[in-house]
Amino acid sequence: MFSLTPTELERYQRQIMLPGFGEEAQNKLRTSTVLVTGVGGLGGTAALYLAVAGIGRLILVRGGNLRRDDMNRQVLMTEDWVGKPRIEKAKESLAAINPDVEIEAIPEYVTASNVDSLVLQADITLDCAHNFVERDLLNAACVRWQKPMVEAAMNGMEAYLTTIIPGKTPCLSCLFPEKPEWDKRGFGVLGAVSGTLACLTALEAIKVITGLGQPLFSHLLMMDLGTLNFSKLHTYHDRHCPVCGTQK
Repeated sequence: MFSLTPTELERYQRQIMLPGFGEEAQNKLRTSTVLVTGVGGLGGTAALYLAVAGIGRLILVRGGNLRRDDMNRQVLMTEDWVGKPRIEKAKESLAAINPDVEIEAIPEYVTASNVDSLVLQADITLDCAHNFVERDLLNAACVRWQKPMVEAAMNGMEAYLTTIIPGKTPCLSCLFPEKPEWDKRGFGVLGAVSGTLACLTALEAIKVITGLGQPLFSHLLMMDLGTLNFSKLHTYHDRHCPVCGTQK
C-alpha cells in the first residue's frame, strides 16, 4: 500500500476521519479505475463526486456535442462550450477540481466494438447511459468479464439504482427483460433530480471499492423525488436470463 502524500492527507482528511474508512480505504480509491458512461447530468455529476473523493483514474465515455438544453443539469459544463464535444469539457472541469485524478476522455458512445476494451480497463463501471442499447451492452460485458456495475437511471421525477455483481446478484437483463417505455431521449428533467441520483451512484461505487457501508446488492432502490417516496425492493435472479442465467 502506498503512503498518502501530505496533500492527499489534507484534501481527504474529512472522509479519512469516517469510522471504518481511514487511510486504507483512501488508498483503495486512489488505486482504482472507474468507467463512467453517459457523462451528462447523471454521469458527469457522479464523476465529479468520485473525483473529489480521490478516485485514482476515471474513464469518461460520451459522444456528441453540448447543447444549451443540457445546461440545466450538466454541472461540469459552461455556456461557452455549447456546440463543442462535452466530454472534453468534462475532463477539463474535473482536472481543475482535482488535478491528482488521471482522466481519460473518450468522445464515443458505447458500442459492441468498444465495450469490452472499456470494461476491461476498469475496476467498476457506472452505467449512466441515456438508452438501453448502451446499457445492455455494458451489462453483458460486465457479466462476461466479472466486473461490478452500478446501474442508475431516471425518468422525469423518478429514478432507480442498484449495484450488480456478476455471479452474485441479478443482472440488468434479469431486472428489465422488457425495456421500460421511458427508454427515449427528450424526457423532462430537473437538474436537482439527476444530481440526487448521481450522488447516490457515486456513493455506491465508493462503497463497493472501499467496503464502507452496505451497497445495494440484490436490491433495487426506487425513488419518486416528486413525493420523496423511496422503496428498496429485493431483486431475483432469473435462472433463464440470456445474459447471466448460467452464472448462478
